[in-house]
Amino acid sequence: MSPQAVGTAARRAWRGVCWYLRELSGEARWDDYLQHCARHGHEPVSRREFERRRADEAERNPISRCC
Repeated sequence: MSPQAVGTAARRAWRGVCWYLRELSGEARWDDYLQHCARHGHEPVSRREFERRRADEAERNPISRCC
């Protein structure tokens, strides 16, 4: 395997790890929300308010929680 191919594979793996961590942490949900607001012409709430609403929703609907 050439050094260029190794570098390409390493960058691809790193992008995959970054994508996974963003999905796991919820960072991607914030970006999706901002894109949604931009598409529909809505003023987005603050990041803090967005996270508060997500937490409140998780409390009301504990679908994926064990406790």
